[in-house]
This record gives sequence, structure tokens and C-alpha cells, in this order.
Amino acid sequence: MADDTTDWRQLREFADVDLTGSFVLSWLYESGTLFVDIDVLLTPEHPFYEKPRPAERACIRPACIEFPFCETFGPDGITEGELVDISENLGLGAISGLRRLTDDRYEISGDFGTVFISAERPLLRLKQR
Repeated sequence: MADDTTDWRQLREFADVDLTGSFVLSWLYESGTLFVDIDVLLTPEHPFYEKPRPAERACIRPACIEFPFCETFGPDGITEGELVDISENLGLGAISGLRRLTDDRYEISGDFGTVFISAERPLLRLKQR
């Protein structure tokens, strides 16, 4: 069986960022969209990259990964269709990876465990500081 997954590095939405240097701050589900607030590590090739200040080691910016038209989401082990209390079941922490499993199914993993998401293609939006 061939592995048809696509790593985040191959998704145009995550060009010139390093998710493995990024951190999940919160999860919010609202109006059919899953919002994952993160501190994202920008690489020097990113158009909004700034040289780190003396007290900083990298260019970290506030951002949000949006999963529009999100039908289901939940941590590994939750039954499909089971209601998820975001505050109790989805933790925070460093991101170790994000993969597209199929056209509408994604997996994000890190210190918070593994979360499966059924939604449209994600968007990465930088926030104002």
C-alpha cells in the first residue's frame, strides 16, 4: 500500500515557515472552522521575516492555522463523530508535524498528542503584533 500522505513542507500554505519550531497556543472551533493559534517560526525566505532582536534566537510571529469547513476533529482515540471538549481534550505545546492524509483529512501532532481533522485545505494567517 503506497503512502499518499503529504508533509506540511510540501503544502504551499506553509512555504517559508518551520512548523517544527512552532507552538500551539490554543484551539477554537467556531462557525464550522477550526482555528489553531500558534507562534510560528518564519525562515529567512519568508516575506515577513525580520532579523531576530538581540534577546531572540529566531523570528517567531503570532499566527493562526484555519481549517475551513471543518466537519470533525479530535485527538487520537476519539471515536469519529464523538463530541470533543477542546479545553479538556486538545492540549498545547510544540508542533512536531502536520500531514495531509487525504484531500480532506489532516493530522497535526506534537506535545499535545495527535489530532485528526476533516476539513478543507488549511490556511496560515499571520497576525498583527
